[in-house]
Formats: sequence, structure tokens, C-alpha cells
Amino acid sequence: MKRFEGKVALITGAGSGIGRAAALRLASEGARVFCVDLSAPDVEETKAQIEAAGGRAEAHACDVSDEAAVRACVQACVDVCGRIDHLSNMAGILRFDHFHEIALADFRRIVEVNLYGTFLMCREAIPHLLATKGNIVNAASTSALAGLPWGGAYSASKGAVLAMTRTLAVEYGRAGLRANCVCPGDIATPMSKAPRMPKGADFSWMARCSSLNGPMGPEVVAGVIAMLASGDGAHINGEDIRVDGATLS
Repeated sequence: MKRFEGKVALITGAGSGIGRAAALRLASEGARVFCVDLSAPDVEETKAQIEAAGGRAEAHACDVSDEAAVRACVQACVDVCGRIDHLSNMAGILRFDHFHEIALADFRRIVEVNLYGTFLMCREAIPHLLATKGNIVNAASTSALAGLPWGGAYSASKGAVLAMTRTLAVEYGRAGLRANCVCPGDIATPMSKAPRMPKGADFSWMARCSSLNGPMGPEVVAGVIAMLASGDGAHINGEDIRVDGATLS
């Protein structure tokens, strides 16, 4: 399939995990991908993998919580690629704490990256997406839909992303811009691998966050992102699509 021939996709968090998987998937279907990540070496590796497979990609290091850096990033994408047809906000961080022990600085940092970063990227990209009648896919989480033990800061940030995405869908839908969320659950990524758990955490509680058949790789989420970003998702707007192996069923 070449559903993204002639299209430009800007993807954050593209240095690893779901962001990298999404970049590889959209590139394989013809998109020119502007890969963004905090880690320059990681995002350069994603670019190299895309080019090795015959695709087109650019690499850009950016802290998505930095307003000036985000503005420069989006402008660089337009300057280099000429347009933006799709924005995937996959950059994010995760930590676990007993809620009554969360330091304000730690809570703030999670919100800055997961929520503010998504907000800033959307804000800066929307004028360009309106011009192309493009679309946005944001990373929410199953933690936005159900309780995540010791994940108070992360859950709060992802719940806000989900609410914000629904607002974007309603506000800009008549102008031809779509906005949706993926809600991954039990996906094997570097972010979720061996997280530091708080003292006294009962790991049996984590069963509520586990899929029926165990964790899957980030490519299963990338496939859903590709569907939402393509014409196949033309009548899907303001939705949250769980990719969690029936974790919450």
C-alpha cells in the first residue's frame, strides 16, 4: 500500500518505541517522515532505518516541552518538506510513585512532556494541517480510561490529552482537520521496560494493566496510527482507539 504517497508526516518520539514504529510504517507506505525526538542519536537511527528500506526521512532533535524549540521544529519541517499532512504526538515519559509521595517537580515534568508537548505541537502544526486538510493522532493511554496504580501523574497527563483531542476534533472538524487518539496498553517499548516501582508496590495489581495474551510490540499501535492518518480513517474523528489486547474488557 502507498496510502501516504506525496504526504509529509511529522512524528514526535520517533527515536524509539511507538514513535519509531509509526515513522517506519508511514514511510513504508510512501510518506516523507520528519522524525522528531529529544535524543539526536536515536532519531538519526530511525532516519537511517527508513532510508535503508528505501524511504524518505528527516531527523530533528527537539524537546517538545520547549515552546521555542517546538515552533522552530514545525517551521523546519515546513521549510524542508514543504507541508505537513499528518502529526503524530508519540513523545512521552512515564514514572510510578505512591500518589502521596509524588514530588511536584516530577509531576510537572510528566505534564510538561506528555501534555504541554502535545499541546505545543498541535498548536504550531494546526495552521499547516488546515491548509492540507490533514490530521492528528495523539498518544493517550488506557490509563486515561481506567486507574493505573502508582501512575497518578502519567494518568492525569494522558486523560488531559484525550480531552484536548476531542476538543480539537469538534473545533476544527468542519474545516477538514481530524484529530484522534490511540490508547495503547501493555505495549513493549523502552519506556515501559522494567520501570522503577515505588517501595511496597504490589505487582499483582498490575494484572489490571496486562492484556490477555501478553505484551505486543509497538508495530501493532503503528498500524492503527497509519489507518487513522490515511483515507481509511476519513470518517473517524474525536475517537480514542484502544490497542490493548482486551485489557479493559
